[in-house]
Amino acid sequence: MAQLGKKGVLLVNLGTPDAPTRGAVYRYLKEFLLDRRVIDYSWIPRNLLVRGLIAPLRSGKSAKLYQQLWTENGSPLKYYGELLAAGVQEGLNKEEYVVELAMRYQNPSIESALDRLLKQQVSEIIVFPLFPQYAGATTGSIHEEVMRLLAKKETIPNVKMVNSYFDEPAMIDIFADNARQFDLSSYDHIMFSFHGLPQRQLRKADDCNHCLVTENCCGSISLVNQFCYSAQCHATTRAIATQLGLTEDKYTTTFQSRLGPEAWVQPYTSAVLEEQARKGAKRILVFSPAFVADCLETIIEISDEYQEEFEEMGGEKVDLVPSLNDDPRWIAAVTEMVKRA
Repeated sequence: MAQLGKKGVLLVNLGTPDAPTRGAVYRYLKEFLLDRRVIDYSWIPRNLLVRGLIAPLRSGKSAKLYQQLWTENGSPLKYYGELLAAGVQEGLNKEEYVVELAMRYQNPSIESALDRLLKQQVSEIIVFPLFPQYAGATTGSIHEEVMRLLAKKETIPNVKMVNSYFDEPAMIDIFADNARQFDLSSYDHIMFSFHGLPQRQLRKADDCNHCLVTENCCGSISLVNQFCYSAQCHATTRAIATQLGLTEDKYTTTFQSRLGPEAWVQPYTSAVLEEQARKGAKRILVFSPAFVADCLETIIEISDEYQEEFEEMGGEKVDLVPSLNDDPRWIAAVTEMVKRA
């Protein structure tokens, strides 16, 4: 039998600045926001908006936030990604698999990671985005970038791309177990806060005239919404809530981190937080199941900023369910999903 090369595994997360400085954050924001799948305007207005307004104005403020986030190990997103890659490599047969970590924006780049895999003469590449729910601006962007880079090569190995794993049982179990560290009965409400997307992008991805038209369009996963980001987020929520035995009145699926004046996926996390405060809620528990590792959106936005907002509204405590990070069960789950792919 012919001797074939190893299988390459490319784990890809969103990205992080190389340092918590204004210059590094500016470079990160520029690369991130100039991606046509992230801000889907035409080339000229996108460049004017990002280069002329967003990156210059936000880089200073964001750098201060990254300074709060930074640890002795650097960026948590990158640090936990490195631990995950090492753990997955250890869980796979080293004679059959080689694992690389990449970031869609900044470093380590997808191009450098692909080059390292190709230099090892891999016969297959499994692209595994570290986003449980599919969105064109995240997973879709990763897939497009991998294809763009491989298209430059004379020889392209077999490529398998993981689309999503929003209801992966092992992942759901870990989130549920992490929540059991808390006394769930002591919270007035539980929020499942996912990263937001413009409603416009949801509609662009809908070929069936279903999105934001049909009543309760995200109430279940079906043929017409199988790739819908919002529908997959709601499905993740339902799976975790079922594991914990939560009734529907006890929790809400929400969306955070919106940018600009246009309508994004709703309800907004901040709006639900305000609504709960008006009802007299004092304690809120928040899941962040769109992120598999701690980052600016979890540690700073939820744990710090929402906590401060909630206190100003009369609330007392916003607790964040721990992310998956380098949990051995998460490493084992990714390893098994890679094998299945």
